[in-house]
Amino acid sequence: MVALRLSRKGSKDRPYYKIVAVDSRKRRDGRYIEQIGTYNPMNDGVNYTLDLEKADKWVGVGAKPSTTVASIIKKVRNAG
Repeated sequence: MVALRLSRKGSKDRPYYKIVAVDSRKRRDGRYIEQIGTYNPMNDGVNYTLDLEKADKWVGVGAKPSTTVASIIKKVRNAG
């Protein structure tokens, strides 16, 4: 099954995340199928980017978003 989830990047105490489509059996930071956005919790205000078309495509074929990614998708839909 494909999942939409966060992949951690950055250094110690300075994380940022890629929002990726990945096989749910893979490791958190392992190889992913496609990157669809980013999330930087260290920034204030709007701290994410997301390609909504790609996210909709993956959800349409059965990908399950994590709770954080689902929240970001909801924020993007309400903003646009």
